[in-house]
Amino acid sequence: MTTDAGTILTRENWPIAAAMIQYANILPDGSSVQDQPAEAWAATLDDVADAGFTELDPTDSWLRIADLSPSRLDEFLAVVREKGLTIPAISTARRSVIDAEHGDDYLAYSHRLIETAAKIGAKAVSFGFFQALTPEQKQALWFWTVQGHVNPDDPDTWNKAVARIRELAEHAAQYDIEVALEMYEDTYVGTADSAVRFITDVDHPSVTLNCDLGNLVRLHRPVEHWRSMMAKLAPFAGYWHAKNYYRTEDATTGLVVTAPAPLEFGVISYREAIRMAIAHGFRSAFLLEHYGGDGLSVSATNREYLRRVLPKTTPPRGDA
Repeated sequence: MTTDAGTILTRENWPIAAAMIQYANILPDGSSVQDQPAEAWAATLDDVADAGFTELDPTDSWLRIADLSPSRLDEFLAVVREKGLTIPAISTARRSVIDAEHGDDYLAYSHRLIETAAKIGAKAVSFGFFQALTPEQKQALWFWTVQGHVNPDDPDTWNKAVARIRELAEHAAQYDIEVALEMYEDTYVGTADSAVRFITDVDHPSVTLNCDLGNLVRLHRPVEHWRSMMAKLAPFAGYWHAKNYYRTEDATTGLVVTAPAPLEFGVISYREAIRMAIAHGFRSAFLLEHYGGDGLSVSATNREYLRRVLPKTTPPRGDA
């Protein structure tokens, strides 16, 4: 879980982290964020602190903290502390452990990330089976409107995925770290039914589902209603990437149109979805993401919405 055992969570102290998806890893001059001096990292994290966040998920699409040398990691953590931030969890992006070309390397990286999470006190790591964007997706205004990689409909690959996530879970359990699997279209956790089947096959108490329903309701295709999905996912809910979308469906033509929305205005009622999860013992942190515009400021607005709809007090997970 992402909170210490026995912690009573309230709407004021529930961990709500800022994502870093609005910051690129490669800078305009072609250099990498990995190689920036600490002062440059500090300038970026000024944005996060100024937006009112007290928690941060480094998000490895911005900075791969598991690939920093020990001295550089210390530099980064010093900046995080200086800005009054903590790191409740770390998310991976497009580093699938079953990637046909890089899967073995990504598995080794995932183990390093668990070790790094333990070192810095993060209590959850989010993994997914989604892979690099295709050239066509990179050209699109919204990448989710273009077909991307599809996990193979192959029992051997499914079983490999199950085995590798169980391996990561065994490692994470040594540190009481949660392994959250991110919901994402056309992956083994790309529908509620498939996700429940997958986590049941893994069968490890450290594994949860990152119920990122925004990744699904934004698709320009038929999808299961979010409420129906959440009813299936709630018993397994863990570290949660929260974002929302407007979604319009024309039943006469089959046309579907979506666009990013602030958390309280989109098609998903997070007030209801969160209550469903909490009723099943959810006590993990949130990560706030938003695509388009000033994503950090929208996420800050979303944080205040979450503070309003979270319960005034919640007993520890074991007392739920």
